[in-house]
Amino acid sequence: MLPLLRHARYVLSENPVTAFAFGLFAMFLLAAILGPLIAPFDPLATNTSLALKPPSAAHWFGTDQLGRDIFSRVLVATRIDLTIAFASVILAFLLGAVSGVAAGYFGGWSDRIVGRLADTIMAFPLFVLAMGIVAALGNTVTNIVIATAIINFPLYARVARAEANIRRDVGFVEAARLSGNGEARVLFGHILPNIMPIMMVQMSLTMGYAILNAAGLSFIGLGVRPPAPEWGIMVAEGANFIQSGEWWIALFPGATLMLAVFCFNLLGDGLRDIIDPRKRT
Repeated sequence: MLPLLRHARYVLSENPVTAFAFGLFAMFLLAAILGPLIAPFDPLATNTSLALKPPSAAHWFGTDQLGRDIFSRVLVATRIDLTIAFASVILAFLLGAVSGVAAGYFGGWSDRIVGRLADTIMAFPLFVLAMGIVAALGNTVTNIVIATAIINFPLYARVARAEANIRRDVGFVEAARLSGNGEARVLFGHILPNIMPIMMVQMSLTMGYAILNAAGLSFIGLGVRPPAPEWGIMVAEGANFIQSGEWWIALFPGATLMLAVFCFNLLGDGLRDIIDPRKRT
């Protein structure tokens, strides 16, 4: 653990962009954990006398059409958006990585089943498929997580399959077999750890996509239900007021959403450099 931490510190010190991405991620993580505690106003409290007020010292991001403080709502919304992103990406990774590694390593019927399943999912426009799943199951947070994990499954399965297929006959795998290790130990103890760097990059990229997917579903009314604070809902509500001049209602949630996706896209390269065993030599 200590060598890994020293290597992580070295990577962050040598790459300012990666350090910035990790700092941004830490900021979002703190906002998700502490947001409801440090929000200056109740994100659900309405006050029509303060409706549509522009940004000011009292309300940094202004207020919406119901007089709710937008800064507080953006802050509190971080928790639900990151929860959906983390849960869906972890679920997609567990399903896709395990099945993909098994398909690439063993081949045969397992490869055909995983391949056909991934092809079937990717035959549909992914966002449309997510819409259909949520519409059929109901627009709850759990169903949004399931829908997002399903549409991301082929990405993990294909990457894991390709990497496992390349590595199943290399020297260290043959050495592990000759040492008496069983197939399961070779698969999960030797092949899977060696494909983790590229999988971590994939997880970082799909984290941003998962946030966009959740926001998109909320924007069209199939995501998190109002009045819960969520970035996509706030952008959708603010879009109705752009022409009348209340630009701040959509701008600040949209900018936060863009910053979160930007953060996770930058985070992938840094995670690869930290986790890749070849980078630590």
